Amino acid sequence: MQNHEIDYIIHGEEMQYVEVELDPMETAIAEPGSFMMMEDGIQMETIFGDGSQQQGGLMNKLFSAGKRLLVGENLFVTAYTNVGQGKKRVSFAAPFPGKIIPLDLQQLGNRVICQKDAFLCAAKGVSIGIEFQKKLGTGLFGGEGFIMEKLEGDGMAFVHAGGHVTQRNLAMNELLKIDTGCIVAFTNSVYYDIQYVGGIKNTLFGGEGVFYATLRGPGTVWIQTLPISRLAGRILSYAGRRGGKEEGSILGGLGKLIDGDNSF
Repeated sequence: MQNHEIDYIIHGEEMQYVEVELDPMETAIAEPGSFMMMEDGIQMETIFGDGSQQQGGLMNKLFSAGKRLLVGENLFVTAYTNVGQGKKRVSFAAPFPGKIIPLDLQQLGNRVICQKDAFLCAAKGVSIGIEFQKKLGTGLFGGEGFIMEKLEGDGMAFVHAGGHVTQRNLAMNELLKIDTGCIVAFTNSVYYDIQYVGGIKNTLFGGEGVFYATLRGPGTVWIQTLPISRLAGRILSYAGRRGGKEEGSILGGLGKLIDGDNSF
């Protein structure tokens, strides 16, 4: 293996964190802001890019860092190295309620495509890049746009998703239709496309958007029940409804009472 080998335990249910065990001189990399705690003897260092072996040279590092910006990640990652004696542990927490998904890249064809901003942490040597959607329709209407995140290597990587996560193993030519925002990740052998929902009533009043994603096997797909964009949209909608003038001007206190608000 070219990547560092790490052991791990995922703790919790709705608000999870992953505890990574490092042997002496082993290193894990993580997104800035995901750190939770670590034992004495682990050295923390901010590095430019993702620290993978594909980055040799300044221009390669700059190109790699630019790719990370396109997929919603930071220019820098934080490396945690065990410089002490014996095994040491460092833990990383997910930024919102959901699940942490462990991906053994060596068992998954050495490449997994995932949604932007999904990466949490990985063994040092895992490359974090971009995956362009080649078809115009998929890029424009696929929910994730032209650019998705690509994790490559032969080590462990961890991504996070909202709500509950289910894993589906697709057989050859087996087709699965999914809401575009519910896709977390899929293996490189899965064919990704989008499809028009169809029907004027479905389009105007269905409430599920105009397009959904199609994933065709063979391969493995991870699906989330609560995309963070959907959760954020509901919160913003509720905040606007609570603070908007239309409620006070038309219904006044009655509107708040119907909404269960006794604070007026």
